[in-house]
Amino acid sequence: MIYIETFFQSIQEILLSEDTWIQIGKIILILVLAGIFVKIAKSSVNKIFLVRSKAPLRISERREATLMKLMQNVITYIVYFVAILMILDMYIDIRTIIAGAGIVGLAVGFGAQSLVKDIISGFFIIFEDQFSVGDYVRINQAEGTVEEIGLRITKIKSWTGELHIFPNGSILEVTNFSIHNSLAIVDISIAYEGDIQKAEKVINEFLETLPDQYPDLVKTPELLGVQMLGASEVVLRVAAETKPMKHTPIARALRKELKTCLDAHGIEIPFPRMVMYTRNEKQNEVI
Repeated sequence: MIYIETFFQSIQEILLSEDTWIQIGKIILILVLAGIFVKIAKSSVNKIFLVRSKAPLRISERREATLMKLMQNVITYIVYFVAILMILDMYIDIRTIIAGAGIVGLAVGFGAQSLVKDIISGFFIIFEDQFSVGDYVRINQAEGTVEEIGLRITKIKSWTGELHIFPNGSILEVTNFSIHNSLAIVDISIAYEGDIQKAEKVINEFLETLPDQYPDLVKTPELLGVQMLGASEVVLRVAAETKPMKHTPIARALRKELKTCLDAHGIEIPFPRMVMYTRNEKQNEVI
């Protein structure tokens, strides 16, 4: 009991000490000033890139978004690292830590190999422009839009809302869907009873009008011809080159437009049919 009373008395003395509250106030002030400085620095970076975007000579928007996020992350790391050093300097001599940094760094180096690997991998991802913020990519088993690229981690947001976070050192394979143009493939079924040549002519004439309606089309869609002879239909295939990652909405629009066009020209799109056949029971009689 004596030890417990002594312990609580020591805590009480510390809490009632004026020096303790002065140090706590300094710590809070350092953290608040660090947070304010980070916000101001991030805002300044945004303004710099906004002005840069209006310059006649500029890098791609993908690179600008990536570099802006990277600079904001680096500023955050540096400012809070300095703030932590200032707080530690209130209790211990930082110069002693710096003097022993060689030995400590060697010891930490063996335990931080994965961290160093992540930072080096992040540097090469940015330097080689493997992917950028806003790109739609597939990394390992995850697929989505790149939300952030840092020196240590990369964040991918899938279309259903999940946020995948990868250490850069674990990124072994990347598929980037946002660099080159995409291709929308649409198959149209025509009944065997229909006039295939008429259908091809109607479709070709219709495809010529699409680039003016859909800016995401790179060029006029092309009717490739008969793709397949099905059980009850002839399948025609249309290919449309689109801007990166615009193939899905363009494919949906093409299906709707083609259906409306074929209906307007009286060209039937087949549907599954069932033929009932009744055998003559007399033929099954045993003589």
